[in-house]
Amino acid sequence: QVQLVESGGGLVQTGGSLRLSCTASGRTFSTYNMGWFRQAPGKEREFVASISRSGGSTSTAESAKGRFTISRDNAKNTAYLQMNSLKLEDTAVYYCAAGWLPKKYDYWGQGTQVTVSS
Repeated sequence: QVQLVESGGGLVQTGGSLRLSCTASGRTFSTYNMGWFRQAPGKEREFVASISRSGGSTSTAESAKGRFTISRDNAKNTAYLQMNSLKLEDTAVYYCAAGWLPKKYDYWGQGTQVTVSS
């Protein structure tokens, strides 16, 4: 089992940047595919980005392409989401997740709030 802790959220103006971190407990971080999701008030949770175990393959939602970059450092047991050119509609709670199978996530963090203001 792995525990995930997100950090790096906060309040930022439109056009600004934030980097979210997701740190995992245990020694098996490199065996998990990692993903970032978000949920805005009144909306369903949606996929943002994912990265393979080695970091060699990534996927990004259309709404985030060109602005968000997912990465990972297996030596630090940490996944990242670099968010640039933030928009009001990026306001949400952001969650990281870990899983063994592609697109199937078994473990979730508690979430970190990102608020973009004008």
